[in-house]
Amino acid sequence: MDIDQILDRIYALPEASKASLKKHITEVSHPKYFCLMESDKIIPYIYFIRKGIVRAYASTADNDITFWFGSEGETIVSMKSYVEDKPGYESIELLEDCDLYILETESLRKLFNEDIHIANWGRKFAERELVKTEELIISRQFKTSLERYKDLMINKTDLLKRVQLGHIASYLGITQVSLSRIRAEIK
Repeated sequence: MDIDQILDRIYALPEASKASLKKHITEVSHPKYFCLMESDKIIPYIYFIRKGIVRAYASTADNDITFWFGSEGETIVSMKSYVEDKPGYESIELLEDCDLYILETESLRKLFNEDIHIANWGRKFAERELVKTEELIISRQFKTSLERYKDLMINKTDLLKRVQLGHIASYLGITQVSLSRIRAEIK
């Protein structure tokens, strides 16, 4: 997915504003298993996924708990770093070789002050991230692991083909054995 499509998914910008924003965006590539973001560090960048898949997770003493997957067209951001310039909670690992677009947060903040359209784009961006977080919390609190797995089957079909079952089980908050039972029950 190219950067124009990704930016437009967030909020349609006038061409001059989009061109101004794109001047601050570059493309980077990283290999599978690369740690793009580490928890407890300030992340001064926003990433947009051109190609590949990533997972956000938090580490406990016993294991890593996956709470989000991102794929083509999605945004990767530590909201704590983005909003407050403080260390984030999550780590981001690439689950495939990834091509990403990168935007420095400080450059974006300067553009907010120069262009009302980009400021509105930033507001829409933050609103979308808030809704995404809200959906994750509600899903975790009110849906069973079977319901959440079915949601993945409907909304993120490609994810199930591209991500290790261990990460999917972690995302659902269950063991791989329980995930195998769910998969057998659905077939």
